[in-house]
Amino acid sequence: MFSRVIVVLAGLAVLTACGGEQSVSLPAAAPTVATSPSVASPSATAAALSITDPWVKTAKKGMSAAFGTIVNNTGAAITVVSGATPLSPKVELHEVVQADGKTVMQPKKGGFVIPAHGSHVLEPGGDHIMLMDVAEAVKPGAEIPFTLTLKDGGTFEFTALGKDFAGGNEDYQSGMDMGGGNG
Repeated sequence: MFSRVIVVLAGLAVLTACGGEQSVSLPAAAPTVATSPSVASPSATAAALSITDPWVKTAKKGMSAAFGTIVNNTGAAITVVSGATPLSPKVELHEVVQADGKTVMQPKKGGFVIPAHGSHVLEPGGDHIMLMDVAEAVKPGAEIPFTLTLKDGGTFEFTALGKDFAGGNEDYQSGMDMGGGNG
């Protein structure tokens, strides 16, 4: 289901693999009516986000993670509080930190804050969207849909591409110790 590749996406995958930059800005669902002209609806807030180079680490099963750069084009900070994808029944927002002399992954308390007119990088070895119990293999070029939920109740949808990645000594397995890995 997720492994359908469209000719256009094959071209995008080539650009991504070559280090090219892909910018995806998907429109929000039909806007809702705001209660006053100065109050933005959740849908209006979501339309203000875009994501550059969204990708998911290939995996046969178990855990994987999604990466990219979330861009906020508004004059106010936006906080992402959760994520969802049909690929995984459990999705968490994670950070990588030093704890007791080890590098470990853990849930990011408070979510990802994207500053006004700024961006928030999701990368291996840093903040990322963690996918637990991946339902099917993630292959290179696969299209993986995501929905991020914002603190104000709005949502932001995007599609990430499956991408091989062997760097960073990542090991997305239970226990979340990143000291050694197969990733």
